[in-house]
Amino acid sequence: MTPPNRRTVTPSVLAAMHHPLRRRLLDLIHIDGPATASRLAESTGELVGNVSHHLKVLASAGVIVEAPELAKNRRERWWKLGDTSEYSWSIADAKGDPAAELVAATAEDANLAHHVGKVRQWFDMRYEFEEPWVRAAYATERWLTLTPDQLTELSERIEDLVREYYDHPASGDDAHKVFFFAHAIPARP
Repeated sequence: MTPPNRRTVTPSVLAAMHHPLRRRLLDLIHIDGPATASRLAESTGELVGNVSHHLKVLASAGVIVEAPELAKNRRERWWKLGDTSEYSWSIADAKGDPAAELVAATAEDANLAHHVGKVRQWFDMRYEFEEPWVRAAYATERWLTLTPDQLTELSERIEDLVREYYDHPASGDDAHKVFFFAHAIPARP
């Protein structure tokens, strides 16, 4: 069962979102706001035609939508995030559908690789930051003994706290984009 603060996505949305370049395009639009294929190509070093193709895939899945109000002429196409808030998926949502299970498992793997990639990126660039940022960077781990209901409650409470910070972003010279992720999974030592 999907927790009430999240909504399940279809396999086609998962497949669209978890291509490495499309994930990067989504991150750029999320952080920098609406963009054209040309701007995104410049930011990624990709060819405009390649970026346009991937934007069309994202648009077909409803992950991004056109922002015609930003266009200066009929040829200019701006893209912004669609309603991608609160997406969730679990391989359990696809139970019994081998193709959907494969998409969900692949998306989970791509998502974890994305998260680990952001941490590795931080390891490579942390020396460019002032000491307060290096000290504030955070990781934790705990072995907890929980029921499925308690794990759901924990994830909802964490999501509520993260949502507060998301809804009220910091401003000022010392504010910086922070990538936050958490995993809580049954595991063995």
